[in-house]
Amino acid sequence: MNTPVVSLRDLSPEAALRRLELVVGRRVDGMINGDHLGLLPGPGTDVADARPYVPGQDDVRRIDWNVTARTDVVHVRDAIADRELETWALVDASASMDFGTVGMEKRDLAAAVTVALARIASRTGDRFGAYVMAAGGLRISPVQAGRTHLLMVLRALAAADRVAPGEQVPSLADGLVALSRHRRRGLRIVVSDLLDPDTSAWETSLRRLAARQRVLVVEVLDPRELELPPMGVLTLVDPETGRSREVNTSSRRLRQRYADVARGHRVETARVVRSSGAAHLVLRTDRDWVRDLADFTLRQRRIGTGSPGLLTNTVATSYLTPRSPAGSPP
Repeated sequence: MNTPVVSLRDLSPEAALRRLELVVGRRVDGMINGDHLGLLPGPGTDVADARPYVPGQDDVRRIDWNVTARTDVVHVRDAIADRELETWALVDASASMDFGTVGMEKRDLAAAVTVALARIASRTGDRFGAYVMAAGGLRISPVQAGRTHLLMVLRALAAADRVAPGEQVPSLADGLVALSRHRRRGLRIVVSDLLDPDTSAWETSLRRLAARQRVLVVEVLDPRELELPPMGVLTLVDPETGRSREVNTSSRRLRQRYADVARGHRVETARVVRSSGAAHLVLRTDRDWVRDLADFTLRQRRIGTGSPGLLTNTVATSYLTPRSPAGSPP
């Protein structure tokens, strides 16, 4: 069953956010719980290493009596400081995102999942910021926390003008470079259809970003990008360049060639994302994206090597241990 998402242009930002909160809150809340742990000792609830007691400096209530008994030296147990993390999203609003043949356009799905992930991040006090790849350059929503900020992000996504054919927008590589400028550790989310023709450029930028941060790539697809229906002669228009071409979709051979090329592109895209060390989530306009998001979260929990999944709260060791590429099958 596909989750109905009305176009953001048909709702006010407040109404759209309330609808997303209702849908996501009902079906995802409860799966994504926990506390972020920092990398340095400090006030917190999880214990770290024991060290010798310093009179006049340490609280006697933190004495570790087990270690003290074993060593005959009074020790105290430090705690890991609880820290807030920063989540940054890069959202594709190029011309190719203005396409949808089922219940919504790709840009609506991209906006919905971005705000849903922002809401998940904000539940534990983490701050969220976003870049939008739109006509005229990258539009930034500064990193903040709270519901008011979610409305700002939603307004920015809804206000992104549709891109005219041939109009220049920032490339995916440019957006990834912008994300890399934020050095504070956290999660980086890329929401795009990954149809940028310069794959080598954004692959290099993605590798550099994933080497320092936890990265989730959300690929947004429409079923008509994967196969053509037999509808006779159609005029197909490239939304990025405006070039058009008539094709006879009644030809089984042509439809098969189209499907093979689309499948090959998806396989290559999945390979590039996984090899970079980023996680890969595929969402489609004809599927229940909330269910797919929840399933992905649970799957990340199960396959993590000693650390929770990307959408759960991240422990300190997940920054220190090698990341195993995880992604959705093509």
